[in-house]
Amino acid sequence: MISRTLKCFRAAAIIPLALVATVSIAQTPSIVMASTTSTEQSGLFPYLLPEFKKATGIEVKVVAVGTGQAIDMGRRGDADVLFVHDQVAEEKVVAEGFAVKRFPVMYNDFVLIGPAADPAKTKGKDIAEALTKLNAGNASFVSRGDKSGTHAAELRYWKAAGVETPQFANYKACGCGMGPALNMAASIGAYVLADRGTWLNFKNRADLAVLVEGDSKLFNQYGVMLVNAAKHPQVKTAEGQRFVDWVTSPAGQAVIAGYKINGEQLFFPNATK
Repeated sequence: MISRTLKCFRAAAIIPLALVATVSIAQTPSIVMASTTSTEQSGLFPYLLPEFKKATGIEVKVVAVGTGQAIDMGRRGDADVLFVHDQVAEEKVVAEGFAVKRFPVMYNDFVLIGPAADPAKTKGKDIAEALTKLNAGNASFVSRGDKSGTHAAELRYWKAAGVETPQFANYKACGCGMGPALNMAASIGAYVLADRGTWLNFKNRADLAVLVEGDSKLFNQYGVMLVNAAKHPQVKTAEGQRFVDWVTSPAGQAVIAGYKINGEQLFFPNATK
């Protein structure tokens, strides 16, 4: 009888504790951030977001897709914050009223990756010249093909090379993120345009190497925007604005600057208010 009474007492004591834990989890503030695959696959967010949560108590749930898809999520009201890298598309979504204001956050650069032997002889600093050679030689090239910021940049570079729409036989659009595109290029020995951050964090390089870098046109700017609650009332404006304010503050910018792989800095903060 005593044993049974003790079991009941223990069960009664556990139930309030479980309720407290459940309430605590339910009350943890959170936001949804639609962002690029490059910020996720470079390893930045696993480094950056715990620091934001430590500073504010707000959890960030990341949906990592191409920039075009991320911006579309903002248009639909499926995210609270957008963290992307296609300035033309970013300014358009602000002009349409779906995002409140665009803030620059950080930058790095794009690089042309390819087989270390460089059969198309692209190595150098001129991205347009390199792509002209790839087109003329029907070299194997993997495109993201996913309307991401990287894909948009790639298409701009092809136009600068005099190629309106690349259609040579060995041009392959994977419709995939940056990591899978690099994996595909590594497996078939192809050329691919990548952001430097994802490349530095990429482990399956095979014989790929950086062949073109240093061209001013390869500059890669990232921006952050709060989705407009006037269009979508469900947007968590207060929590989302806290992320925008923090990531563009000296504290957030210092965390971005501190993210390195093998001593090499991946992103360079340049927020302006």
